[in-house]
Amino acid sequence: MKKKRIVLALGGNALGDTPKEQQEAVKKTAISIVDLIEQGHQVLIGHGNGPQVGMISLAFDEASKINKKVPKLDLVLAGAMSQGYIGIHLKNAIDNELLKRKINKNVYALISQAIVDHKDPAFSNPTKPIGGFYSKKEAEKITNETGWVFIEDSGRGYRRVVPSPKPITLMEKDLINKGLDAGFILIAGGGGAIATYKENNKYNMIDAVIDKDYTAEKMAEIVNADLFVIVTAVDGIYLDYNTKNQRILSNPKISDLQKLIDKKVFPSGSMGPKVETAVKFAASKLSRKSIITSLDKLKESLEGNKYGTHIEN
Repeated sequence: MKKKRIVLALGGNALGDTPKEQQEAVKKTAISIVDLIEQGHQVLIGHGNGPQVGMISLAFDEASKINKKVPKLDLVLAGAMSQGYIGIHLKNAIDNELLKRKINKNVYALISQAIVDHKDPAFSNPTKPIGGFYSKKEAEKITNETGWVFIEDSGRGYRRVVPSPKPITLMEKDLINKGLDAGFILIAGGGGAIATYKENNKYNMIDAVIDKDYTAEKMAEIVNADLFVIVTAVDGIYLDYNTKNQRILSNPKISDLQKLIDKKVFPSGSMGPKVETAVKFAASKLSRKSIITSLDKLKESLEGNKYGTHIEN
């Protein structure tokens, strides 16, 4: 395969649900990433933080009930903490895999901020699921105690939802471009990056969790990537998922996918943003392509059209 500039958007399945699970999960993720680097590709990595940011927020909230000296944590700070600890686990795993293969490359994890419009309608309509899954009774109890908003999530239980505005750009865009040009492996836009808006000549951070797929797609545009790859729990876009009629869309037309997006066929808290951003990137230039696939099928998906969903003009 011709050497390419690739942006990878890693889903939660590539990270694990707890710090211990994450340290193990990223070892497998690092192998797939270094496979691409060994082939000569430039790689920029974005990642989600839904389980992690929810876990951090809940931990501080529970601790504050036990000890009043422990403050409740703003979502902004929980997001920054999740970027830090996910970033260092990913960096360490990639560093070790590079060392194992005797590849001399530098890896950097950037704490990132995404510029948003603080008047984005998302702030009055929270939709982004974070944290773990709860029963209806558990969710109602937490709502009464904290005021958090919960929704039922794809038959898996109830999850907290928070505002999820769209990113306009990244504050670190120049650094990211210069880093890739210098040959560095970068981890950026973690958890969608910290939502930040500019007003009265001042930058202000605001509580929200930007969907990592939107931020990763924005990064792919910023660095003029050739390929945008969304790595998720399933090996492509499915219709009638989890039914006896489920079928994968291997090489769908952009126009057909757009019709499905307009009909809201794909859930907004899971596959919806993936399909939308994959279409957006592939449609932006004739030379650009998006792939949605699983970590297990990543290598094969990049080598041909047999695995994954491939989207291009």
